[in-house]
Amino acid sequence: MSNQKAQLAFEILARENSRMLTAYLRTLVDNESVVDDLFQESMLVAWRRLDECDLSRPFGPWLRGIAGRLVLAHYRKRKTSPVFMNEALLTHVDQQFESISMRPGDTWDEKVLAIRECIAGLSASHRAAIEGRYFDELKTSALAERLDISFEACKKRLVRARGLLAECLARKGILTEAGT
Repeated sequence: MSNQKAQLAFEILARENSRMLTAYLRTLVDNESVVDDLFQESMLVAWRRLDECDLSRPFGPWLRGIAGRLVLAHYRKRKTSPVFMNEALLTHVDQQFESISMRPGDTWDEKVLAIRECIAGLSASHRAAIEGRYFDELKTSALAERLDISFEACKKRLVRARGLLAECLARKGILTEAGT
């Protein structure tokens, strides 16, 4: 492949996979500046190793493999590895991202847009529960306090909100039977 074609192919693949890679890194690292650094490093490594990539196969898993190894190296270097961080976890997370990529919807961005639309379509109370739990990363007890409801009521509201999201995503063809 000529250098110009390789560069064009990489630009397209990087653009199509950048949001997925950021989401993947955020599942493994809780420091946004480290996520940004690892994202950039992953892209640099991918560019340097593009000739090793089998472009007849999906690019996302290959890119996540590079990022996963960089995440492990990051934790080893700082000697701050979370107890749960290991190759088995990376494989599991990668499989989850791969299952998402196999669902209907042409691009990662279309899937994210569908999720945002479904969240926007929730009632204010269900939307507040989802946003508090998943965007603000509140534990259920802190979320219950924020929403001024009991812990049990908060758990039920989250279950109901997730169910409504799943129904909406199923209607959009993004999610299939029982959330798979």
